[in-house]
Amino acid sequence: MIVSALHKYIFVAIPKTGTHSVRQALRSHMGPSDLEQVGLFVQKKFPIPELAKLQHGHLSLQQIRPYMRPEEWQSFFKFAFVRNPFDRFVSYCAFMTRAEGDFREDPKRVMRHFIANPPWTHLLFQAQHSFITDEHGELLTDTVGRVEEMQQSYDEIAARIGIPTSQLERVNSSERSEYREYYDEELIDGVAKLYARDLQLFGYSY
Repeated sequence: MIVSALHKYIFVAIPKTGTHSVRQALRSHMGPSDLEQVGLFVQKKFPIPELAKLQHGHLSLQQIRPYMRPEEWQSFFKFAFVRNPFDRFVSYCAFMTRAEGDFREDPKRVMRHFIANPPWTHLLFQAQHSFITDEHGELLTDTVGRVEEMQQSYDEIAARIGIPTSQLERVNSSERSEYREYYDEELIDGVAKLYARDLQLFGYSY
């Protein structure tokens, strides 16, 4: 997460949505009082003990909101990026088994394993909406960019917060084919049930 007092925005880094590419682009425009929490490649923590002890930068808007003044919360532009849950699930499976190569050898077996045993406590597996909605499930962001049109989304966000845009780089991506190559009907139904709210809220489908 990045909280910029200079440009008055909050960037929510939803896992597996190209967050490190966006962070890199935003960092060169951060002011001296801007805050970032991140735990991969770069180690930075918010000066808030309760959040710093989490040791990661994928904080939700509900987590940061109590530490902001009401006028800041209202005036800061809040944004995140989301991704087709079917694509994101494949990315998760490939990423989590990259060391052993299980996904390369038998992707459907790996996918069925995670559908049957969903690791909801694992940060990278959690539904995207949980990072940017309130306790009633309503969106707290002002805009949501899409990974499928990431550069265009970032260009529009950069213009909105008043910084020059730049070409986003690919960072920490997994090697795999197009996501539809891995699915059958059983897997489609399984992922649709796991991430039903993400599909509905963000307008995605298989």
